[in-house]
Amino acid sequence: MKQNKNLKNIIVTALLLTFSYFAGQGIAHIQNVYASGALLPAGSSASANWGLSFQEEGKAPTGNAAASYLKDFDAYFVEETEEKKIYLTFDCGFENGNTPAILDALKKHNAPATFFIVGNYMETSPDLVKRMVSEGHTVGNHTYHHPDMSKIGEMEAFRKELADLETLYEEAIGQPMTKYYRPPQGVYSESNLKMAQELGYQTFFWSLAYVDWYQDQQPSHEEAFAKLIPRIHPGAVVLLHNTSKTNGEILDELLTKWEELGYSFHPLSELAGEALPELPLTPGKTPESSS
Repeated sequence: MKQNKNLKNIIVTALLLTFSYFAGQGIAHIQNVYASGALLPAGSSASANWGLSFQEEGKAPTGNAAASYLKDFDAYFVEETEEKKIYLTFDCGFENGNTPAILDALKKHNAPATFFIVGNYMETSPDLVKRMVSEGHTVGNHTYHHPDMSKIGEMEAFRKELADLETLYEEAIGQPMTKYYRPPQGVYSESNLKMAQELGYQTFFWSLAYVDWYQDQQPSHEEAFAKLIPRIHPGAVVLLHNTSKTNGEILDELLTKWEELGYSFHPLSELAGEALPELPLTPGKTPESSS
């Protein structure tokens, strides 16, 4: 009986050691995958949802693709820097009255931003888009119809989603659209990244965002600050939605709080390694109302 018990203990111990070994190998493999950014099979059309893993307050999160991997496709989600720099971006699906307040706050703080718009926004709110441009901001391409672009495998169909918005923008604004692209819902594939690159686009994800897009479940000011203040980090690409009533109400105070932490605001052109444009804003000047 005692021998059987000893044998059982030996078997259980061996199984636990085997499980621990393979579990460790699995963890090591996952860590290697994150380090290399090779979450999608090379050259495949498999899709992934952009995701982040925050590990330490004030530090940049880990993305589900490494910055070095994305850079091969002229794509970015964060700047790897120790400087306290912030890149502000807004996704604009439709207008519901918050964008003027957002633009007022940006003007007050002399803060450049990039607004990623869709076809509906360009059609219904051309005056606000004109104000964005006139106040020194960049307008990027969030596609015409906001589809899951990872399901588009043909270059011509992919090109059309971007080109139709380019045409609409140029007709209204009188100048070509900046070739900055943000995949709708952050869904992407390696083949999509390549197609955007071939069309001359740079792709931008983000390193800081919070749930601000549900119109009937807007976060309180306190909830928004609790998410956005501790997680800010050097080189952050911040994603906010212009549809958020909370964002319109807190942006002035939020920018002030970030400035008090030593941060400054920079245009995406700087992250992308392009010439820094002049921003025709005057710090402290009372913003004019939009036309």
